[in-house]
Amino acid sequence: MTTTTDSKHTLLTRIAHIGLAIAVVVQLLTSLVLVPLSPTETPNTYFYIHNYSGLTAFAFILLFWIVVMVRKSGTRPGLLFPWTSGTRIRAVWDDLVMHLRMLARFKLPPVNGDSAFASAIHGLGMLLILAMATAGTIYYFINAGDPDAGGLVGVVIYIHLSLANLVWAYLIGHASMAVVHHVSRHQSLTEMWSLGR
Repeated sequence: MTTTTDSKHTLLTRIAHIGLAIAVVVQLLTSLVLVPLSPTETPNTYFYIHNYSGLTAFAFILLFWIVVMVRKSGTRPGLLFPWTSGTRIRAVWDDLVMHLRMLARFKLPPVNGDSAFASAIHGLGMLLILAMATAGTIYYFINAGDPDAGGLVGVVIYIHLSLANLVWAYLIGHASMAVVHHVSRHQSLTEMWSLGR
């Protein structure tokens, strides 16, 4: 196995990640079968599960952001959000080129907590989930039962629904890469999801 020695994140980082992952999966799955509250329909159980798992996802993404910003180990915020630095953007590009060259030779890049490309993708995922959860949470508190209402209600539900496909794509890509690393023995799923040291 070719993991880096510092691949483990802090316990709080892992708890926030696991809680967020579970809440997002529940959110996405319930969104496929829920019947929303509206003037003409009575919501089903999945609607309520979606609501409360959404509030839970919002709490976990806030926890995740706090942990990332104050922790002393793990991926540095500058790697997660490189978009304001020309040097960091260049590092993302160079790392992407290296990833593509290795994949062209049917090899996986090594698991590296300081990978500029992977870190930037994780940062984009954090921004995406924060936007989706924030829009859903605002909608939960201001919705009066009309999903077609205009104004702020219409704006936040539009943002929430518009980001849904991106969240699906991110989740599928993120989970697929974890499985690829597990199967290739770069890093096991047990290690990724472990709460132990």
